[in-house]
Amino acid sequence: MKNNIETIDGKLLMGPGPTNIDRRIKSALSREPLSHLDPDFFSILDNISSSLRRVFKTNNKVTFAVSGTGSSGMEMAMTNLIEPGDEVLVLKNGEFGNRMENLAQRLKAKVSVMSTKWGESFEQSLVIEKIKSMPNLKLVSVVHAETSTGVLQEIDLIGKYLKSTDIIFLVDAVTSLTGVNLEVDEWGIDSCFSGSQKCLSVPPGLAPITFNEKALLKVKNRKNLNSSWYFDLKMLINYWGEERVYHHTAPVNMLFALNEGLSICLQEGLEKRFERHKSNSEYFMTLLKQVGLKSFVDEEKFKALPVLKSVIIPKGMNDKELRSKMLINHDIEIGGGLGPTKGQIWRFGLMGFNSKKEFIDELFRKLALYIN
Repeated sequence: MKNNIETIDGKLLMGPGPTNIDRRIKSALSREPLSHLDPDFFSILDNISSSLRRVFKTNNKVTFAVSGTGSSGMEMAMTNLIEPGDEVLVLKNGEFGNRMENLAQRLKAKVSVMSTKWGESFEQSLVIEKIKSMPNLKLVSVVHAETSTGVLQEIDLIGKYLKSTDIIFLVDAVTSLTGVNLEVDEWGIDSCFSGSQKCLSVPPGLAPITFNEKALLKVKNRKNLNSSWYFDLKMLINYWGEERVYHHTAPVNMLFALNEGLSICLQEGLEKRFERHKSNSEYFMTLLKQVGLKSFVDEEKFKALPVLKSVIIPKGMNDKELRSKMLINHDIEIGGGLGPTKGQIWRFGLMGFNSKKEFIDELFRKLALYIN
């Protein structure tokens, strides 16, 4: 290993995910597998559901982990909550809003889009006005933490407005869960999904998700069969619920790892975890200014994510060349831009296990070799 960090065994992953992992996670992954139908394994599933309720800040009974990466959480939520012909509003200000729009179209929904520039967020009052103008609206979807840009979208007022309606509020919290405050019940979120590989710092492969009673009523009253067998909540709920009816073979060792990752998170405490991410974000920005680089997000106008920082690439610098040198020469991974920001920004992850000042110091020591 070419970098000086002693707490990891391989490359330092300072991109948009996955992160490096704690030794406790590695130990959990290396356990001897159990059958996915073993009663001892069911107790682990129960503990995962209970822990996820705490980090989602919800009392929702149907809270579990989808077998698949964060995108599988999106597919699980949308295939169950959207039927052909449903009027859907997608708030879009980055790549992951694009993906929600794409999936809603595949599900043959009547899709409307409210867009703003990449790097910006929506004013909640304007979103509410848009919602009021759509009398047949069935679902609103939004990305809480847009990983492609580093923007944090405020959603509390939107959710509180939707609470008193029949409209489903669906939130992508892939990059925000346990990194910034997220209150599913208080904010009126009907379904919310995340990913194991971001702020939870568990390898990619699971998508935590939750559904409230309002969302479950929509699933129960569907007129059409879910187009996906694998993501059919009506069937899968019987495995994660009390009946334990076999649906598909659960990724047992990944679930061991998630259980341990949630334990690490809750032992630290959510509020302390949020503060750690905030403090390290501020430290990152201080060093960023010292080397003469600027944030892609105008932090005087919009809220930037503390867990993922997007940085404008200086003129004359080759994006791929710099990232290649950092990886080959120093074993440090950083992320590039997506879509219209490709070649224009770098994305730096400060998530979970990797939100450490010593990691940030190591990153900037090596960046300084090429920036200055």
